Amino acid sequence: MNERPFMGKGNFSEVRAWVLEAAGQPLVERSIALPDPGPGEVIVEIDACGLCHTDLGFAAGQVAPRHELPLVLGHEIVGVVVAAGDGAADRMGQRVMVPAVMPCGDCAFCRAGRGNACPRQKMPGNDIHGGFATHILVPSAPLVSLDEAPAGVAIDALSVVADAVSTAFQATRRAGLGEGDVAFVVGAGGVGGYVAQIARALGAHVAVCDVDPARLELTRAHGAELAVDVSGRAARDVRKELHGWARELGVPSLGWRIFETSGTAPGQELAYKLISQASTAVMVGFTRDTVTVRLSNLMAFDASVHGTWGCPVQAYPDVLAMIYRGQIVLEPFIERAPLSRINDLLSSLAAHQLSRRAVLDPRA
Repeated sequence: MNERPFMGKGNFSEVRAWVLEAAGQPLVERSIALPDPGPGEVIVEIDACGLCHTDLGFAAGQVAPRHELPLVLGHEIVGVVVAAGDGAADRMGQRVMVPAVMPCGDCAFCRAGRGNACPRQKMPGNDIHGGFATHILVPSAPLVSLDEAPAGVAIDALSVVADAVSTAFQATRRAGLGEGDVAFVVGAGGVGGYVAQIARALGAHVAVCDVDPARLELTRAHGAELAVDVSGRAARDVRKELHGWARELGVPSLGWRIFETSGTAPGQELAYKLISQASTAVMVGFTRDTVTVRLSNLMAFDASVHGTWGCPVQAYPDVLAMIYRGQIVLEPFIERAPLSRINDLLSSLAAHQLSRRAVLDPRA
C-alpha cells in the first residue's frame, strides 16, 4: 500500500482510502493524511458508504469529476464526527449523514430553496474527496443528525438515504405527486425502487417498468401495483398498456407523473413517450447517450418535464421520518459488502450484475 499522503498533513495520518488515480483503472488502496478541520468543518469517521452508478461513471471515465485526480469517490456516507473546527464543536460525537449535495447556504439558489442547484455545492467524490475511506473532511452545516434514529433502524443502511432515497423523495416533490395520482416509474433498481415506495406512501397508484424480473418482483412487494417487464417490447405497446391501466383507475392524464430513473437511453425514450395531456415527467437517471424526442409533444400536450439533482438538505428530516415510520424500507434493497471489494463490485455494477445497492464497510 502506497504510504504517500496527498490530502495534506494533519492528525489523521493513517486514514485508509480507495483512490481513483486514473480514469478507467482500478481504485488503489492508499494511506492518506487529512488536514485538521478548519472553521465550520469536521472529520467524520465513516461507518458505511453506498455504491452508486455515479461512482461507476467517474471510475470508468464516462464522466469527469469536478475535482482533479487522484480522488476518493463515494457520496452516500454515514458516520460519527470525531474532530471539529471552530464553530462546529456542537457536532462532536454526533452520528450523522453526509448529504450527497452540500449547498453553500448563502447564494441566490440557496435562499430561494433550490440548494440542490447551488453553483458552489460540494459533492463528496466529485467536488471533494469522498466516502470510500475510513474518514472524510466535510463542512459541518449541511450534516444531518441520525441521533434520533430508532433502535430498529440500522445506521449503515441509512447511507443510501444520502442519495438514492433522498433523490427519489425530491423527484416526487418536483413532480407534485399526491394522493390519487398515478406514478409511472421507468427503472426499478436503485432510485426507482424508492420512488415506488414513496409514491405509494403518498397515496398514489404505482406502475414500474424494468427489464429485470427480480427487480420488478421486489418493487411489486414494496409499492408497485403494476410491474411491467419491457424486455423486447416496443415503447408504443408499453405506452398503450400503462395508459390503459391508468384510465381504468379513473385517473385523468392531468394526474399522471412519469419518473425516468433507469439512466438509459431506452428508458428515457419510453418515459418521454408516456407523456400525455397536462402530465408531468421528471428526469432522474443520467446517461451520456443521445436521445431523440419530439419536443413539440410538450406543446401539443401542454405537458411539463423537469430535471432533478439530489435533494435540498432541508428535506432530509422528512425523508428520515418516512423511514422511521416504516413507510420506506431499506433492507430489501441493499446488500452489505467490505470496501476492500470495491473494484469487484464496480465491475459487477458495470455488468448489471448487482440487483441491490451495495453498502460498503470501510473497516473490512
